[in-house]
Amino acid sequence: MGGRFARQRPASHRHRRERIGSVTTTNPLAAAIEAAADGPSRRYVITGGPSSGKDDLIERIHAAGIPCMQEEPGREIYRKHRERLGRHLRREDRREYSLEVLEAFITEYTAHTSGIRFYNRGIPDGYGWEGFFGLKPTPRLEEATQRYRYDAIFVLDPLDTFEDPDDIVWAKDREIRRVHELIVQGYYDAGYEPVFVAPDSAAARLDFICANLRLPKPSRGV
Repeated sequence: MGGRFARQRPASHRHRRERIGSVTTTNPLAAAIEAAADGPSRRYVITGGPSSGKDDLIERIHAAGIPCMQEEPGREIYRKHRERLGRHLRREDRREYSLEVLEAFITEYTAHTSGIRFYNRGIPDGYGWEGFFGLKPTPRLEEATQRYRYDAIFVLDPLDTFEDPDDIVWAKDREIRRVHELIVQGYYDAGYEPVFVAPDSAAARLDFICANLRLPKPSRGV
């Protein structure tokens, strides 16, 4: 019956699977992520100083269905140390804290073995934070930086608002810019060429990042 009279689906429909109701839709971005899932690991870092809009962007990445870390390990580890000490961390507490954060990043890195994944900060962030507190990088950080490499680094330029109460501890007064610059320098020192993401909405920033990686832009419905 179909034969030569069968209607050919438009090209836009041939490249995606659609179902109604209980069935999922595979959009171009989801298809690209699925196609890369069994391939080599592709690791992309989202970083920047306090007040960079990183939390909103990470949330947007998750909403788009892109594999990504949820919360940066340093925040939860910081809270645990603060609860144990009954105060905010001081310079003398930083070394133990930094090593624990580093191990958490290494664990996160090695757990990912294939496909695309975004990271909420990366191992070389340690250079920036240790520099901010006047500490020299540990041999463990130096070793990990050379051994565990990322495919691209996206640095978010600062915004004007704090996202987390602990950020105020990290960057009192006008130290936001200094923390940001130290983090950026840490990635340069580690041999990376970061891509800078200008202040904008989380959606626009994600579109920019996807375009840079030659990934389809997320659906506006996310």
